[in-house]
Amino acid sequence: MTNLYRLLSPLLLATAGAPAMAQESAVPPAVDPRIHEIVEAASPERIEADITALVGFGTRSTLSDTLSETRGIGAARRWIKSEFDRISEACGGCLEVRYQRTLVEGDPRSRIRQDTWVVNVYAVLRGTIEPNRYVIMSGDIDSRASDGSDGEVDAPGANDNASGMAGVLEAARLLTEHGPFSASVVFAGLSGEEQGLFGGQHMAEMAREEGWEISAVLNNDMIGNIRGIDGVIDNSTFRVFSQAVPLDEYRPERWDYRRYGGEVDGPSRQVARYVDRITDTYFTNLDAVMVYRLDRFGRGGHHTPFNNAGFPGVRIMETHENYIWQHQDIRTEDGIQYGDVLEHVDFAYAARLTAVNASVLAALAWAPPAPANVGIGGAVRPSTTLSWDAVEHPGLAGYKVYWRDTTSPQWEHSRWVGRETRFTVENMVIDNYLFGVAAVGIDGNESVVVFPTRQIRP
Repeated sequence: MTNLYRLLSPLLLATAGAPAMAQESAVPPAVDPRIHEIVEAASPERIEADITALVGFGTRSTLSDTLSETRGIGAARRWIKSEFDRISEACGGCLEVRYQRTLVEGDPRSRIRQDTWVVNVYAVLRGTIEPNRYVIMSGDIDSRASDGSDGEVDAPGANDNASGMAGVLEAARLLTEHGPFSASVVFAGLSGEEQGLFGGQHMAEMAREEGWEISAVLNNDMIGNIRGIDGVIDNSTFRVFSQAVPLDEYRPERWDYRRYGGEVDGPSRQVARYVDRITDTYFTNLDAVMVYRLDRFGRGGHHTPFNNAGFPGVRIMETHENYIWQHQDIRTEDGIQYGDVLEHVDFAYAARLTAVNASVLAALAWAPPAPANVGIGGAVRPSTTLSWDAVEHPGLAGYKVYWRDTTSPQWEHSRWVGRETRFTVENMVIDNYLFGVAAVGIDGNESVVVFPTRQIRP
């Protein structure tokens, strides 16, 4: 008997003989105890061991040695694959472990000046009900020194981004022990980030070509530093960067977000809110700081190519960066130590952020898919009406309607509406609030909230 069935069977049995309306109105639990187990299981010791191993390759520059067994990105990616294989062996072969190789042509004007193979390493934990719906956690394999085209000098990349890559490996360990899941979970090590986000671009292109239905991409880039360049030491917050709305070619047809609202309510922003809600629900003394920006000012990360391809994705990272410990040759100048070395990583903090990722992945992969075709109406009326297409999923319990003040960063209120696919929120004028709908599973896990993108007649 699977873990999923063991959890759901008491709820299913409890409603099996009840009238249809009672079954539709049964309110799911507010929390899933399995997620508490995932949070508690994240190991700072394993994170430290993985970061130490990655640092031990000397440099993981995209342009570094690919043949050595002990140095360079080739040795690093083979080690990552061997770790995925080891994790898969422990769960009876539950992971599909693969390389993705793409040749990037050299350009003397770019950071890749000669033809170079950019190689991603990823593992898929295949969903049992919706194998073509995906939630993705990514970290970067590659590191860099001061010169992004230097593949020879030491570039240990302990925090940037061995921390994110170690988080991906640890999340794979955690979730392979807590499956099965309805949707597929991807654990991805991406390459070529420092030269132009090539690895993410290649995976996003593959996802579009193969028709992946992606619910969320969680890009982890630097999750291990708590000592900022601003002098702040903080292990109780982390940042979530998210795109406000999709690019024009990926917006729903007829979505007039200027007229109906939604300037800050695109799918990626809803993923950021989901990360915030999961953190508030399952973690103590840890807060997600939502940053209303695609990424840091003038900088980029591997969630961006997924956003560019029309997929929802966010960047998760530390709150306070230290620029003398990233993108720097290892050296001492004027008494200041430069370089991204092991001693600057807080492994307990990296483990907690890894647990956030694993919790979000699990909740989304256990939850039903988000409702589609969400519409809203209520102009010049005292109430607001929403409608949506029914979600076909064996674990569906029903739906929640969410609303918030127009200036609030997070959904503030919700109403359980059972299996209704049309609902009117009485005595709430549509002009004064923003609304959304989420699908809820029998186990209490929810989809992301979907902002309405069409107008309906109340």
